[in-house]
Parts: sequence; C-alpha cells; structure tokens
Amino acid sequence: MFSSRRKTEMVAPAEALPGRTAPAFPLPSEHEVLHTPLVTDETTIPDGFEVAEFGLGCFWGAEEIFWKVPGVWSTSVGYAGGITPHPTYEEVCSGRTGHTEAVRIVFDPAVVSYADLVKQFFVVHDPTQGMRQGNDIGTQYRSAIYYHSPEQEQTARELTKVYGDEIARRGYGEITTEIAPAGEYYYAEPHHQQYLFKVPNGYRCHANTGIPFPDEG
Repeated sequence: MFSSRRKTEMVAPAEALPGRTAPAFPLPSEHEVLHTPLVTDETTIPDGFEVAEFGLGCFWGAEEIFWKVPGVWSTSVGYAGGITPHPTYEEVCSGRTGHTEAVRIVFDPAVVSYADLVKQFFVVHDPTQGMRQGNDIGTQYRSAIYYHSPEQEQTARELTKVYGDEIARRGYGEITTEIAPAGEYYYAEPHHQQYLFKVPNGYRCHANTGIPFPDEG
C-alpha cells in the first residue's frame, strides 16, 4: 500500500502499474454541454483549431471552468503526464500510474488565444502547492501544462515567468507547475465527463485567486 507520504512522490517507471492495451470502458460520443465530439483527434477537430491540456487539481471543476470560455469547442477530462497505459480512476488515485488529473481543451484561436487559456489556468488554482491542490493530496493533483507545439511551450514558459514574478512580489512561493510536451492522454470514465453539469452541486475546489496578471490591473 502507498502511504499518503508516498502518494506525493512520483512513482518510478519500474514500480508503475502495468495498465492495459485498450480502454477499460466505452465513452459517449457527444459532449453533454457543448454537443460537440467528446473524443477529439485529427478526424474530428475542425481545421485551424488547437488543443490545450492542463492539470490543476480535481478535474471536475477544471473542466467546468473551461467549457464556459467563449471559443472553447470541446472539453474532456482524463489522465496525462503518466506511465501506466489506459489507467482507471482508482489506479490513478493510488499514486502508482504517474498521471495527473487533466482537462483537454479544443479551442478556436481566432476567438480565444492559447495565452488567454494559460492565464485562466493560473488564476483559478494555486500553482505553488506541489503535489496537491488544497485538501486534495497526491501526484494526481499536481499543476501541469502539457504543450502541443513549440509556440505553446514558449507561451507557457513566458507566462509562468510573468505570473511567478507577480506572485513572488506579493509574498507567495515559487510556481511548481510542471511544463512538459503533451504525451498520451487517456480519457477518464464516462461519469467523470462534464460531471458538474450532471451533478450541479458536486465538489468544486477552484476559485479565482484574486491575483491577476500584471497586464490586467
């Protein structure tokens, strides 16, 4: 059994759960709120649209925040940045897959920029907490940006520096957000998708930090 202490440490590849060769469950075809495809790839994403992937604590509230942003075409929740193929939620919670809970966002850059999404990402969670978000503790709750292009990487790193300088000026700690190339993204179970639309009074852990980006006053 992993102790709560071990759950805040990234699992070594040799100790990760083996996973499986295919998903353990089917997925719905449509987004419950936006009525666009839930599973998004090169066959379903409109030309010119982009993908962003973020980890910012419990993915229920994270997804709700982003599906409300004008220009966002589809969202889903899943597991990113890990080792175990096609993990289940229970496996991710064990701390033995290496994944963080993530939200995948397909957006129209003519309406909302990647930079604006990164800014939203930072101001709705605490990016200084390491392997936790509030009372949720474990590697699955770490803050992360998984970029899909060199341009996204540059934007993510530049804005992390800007926001890091601003929160340091206000007396807060260093940003611990993981910034890494997007790897395999595994969709979470159907009941997790658009969870807060299905359960409006469900658990939310995100709120505006009250610390805007310097260029926003």
